[in-house]
Amino acid sequence: FISEERNEPPDIDVDFEHERRDEVIAYIYDKYSAKRTALAAAVISYRGRSALREVAKAMGLSEDVRSALSSTIWGWSTSELGEREANAGGLDRTDPLSRQVLERANEIMGFPRHLSQHVGGFVITRDRLDEVVPIVKTAMEERKMVEWDKDDLDAVKILKVDVLALGMLTCLKRAFTLLTDHYPQARDPFGRPYVLATLPEEHEDVYAMIQRADTLGVFQIESRAQMSMLPRLKPENFYDLVIEVAIVRPGPIQGDMVHPYLRRRQGKEAVHYPSLELKKI
Repeated sequence: FISEERNEPPDIDVDFEHERRDEVIAYIYDKYSAKRTALAAAVISYRGRSALREVAKAMGLSEDVRSALSSTIWGWSTSELGEREANAGGLDRTDPLSRQVLERANEIMGFPRHLSQHVGGFVITRDRLDEVVPIVKTAMEERKMVEWDKDDLDAVKILKVDVLALGMLTCLKRAFTLLTDHYPQARDPFGRPYVLATLPEEHEDVYAMIQRADTLGVFQIESRAQMSMLPRLKPENFYDLVIEVAIVRPGPIQGDMVHPYLRRRQGKEAVHYPSLELKKI
């Protein structure tokens, strides 16, 4: 689980149904108590839009000018603000005030703006949390937040566990519910409703569907890149799916590993092992 060659702390992510995440969080607080449990912080920095609005407000520009200026910036842009934004917002770049607004906004971009709760990073301690890290109250009175972000926690070697919400787990649960509702006769070998652990393994019809890339809504293999690879790799078992998911990644693609693997899988190219010991693996 933890490689000796790894210099940084382990990254522990645990996925739960997204509709039950609050239930899991409540369980963690109940299990370990609010004195030993808190979410990590996330530092929200100034981006182009927020920096421009804050500086323009401080400089006394009207709300309509502030809105016009911020509307010229797309999304979470961190690009330098300049003539285009000034012209779109109706500012004169030769005006000292307008020039100062843009200069100050560029200067504060990237500066910390405020602390927010991490999406799911929990710190759970053996002793009282306030004896280990600085904490602050949140909007929910019974919950606390650590005033450090993940990088601060890494620096002092405090472990963080990410409690994440995964929509596909909810979809799986709903699928089993629908199966029971519409096909009550569908049962496992023990006469019970199917659950993930009792589904038939390596079903031919399932792999036939996968091989023709009929995989919309199938976790991990529903992206356009995965669907284009499936008819070529033609997975026949679960291990093939492991390869399928692993090979459609930036590393193997940039390392020119995909096409040689496909040729060898199809028998068009001989397989060469650096060592006979590796052949056993």
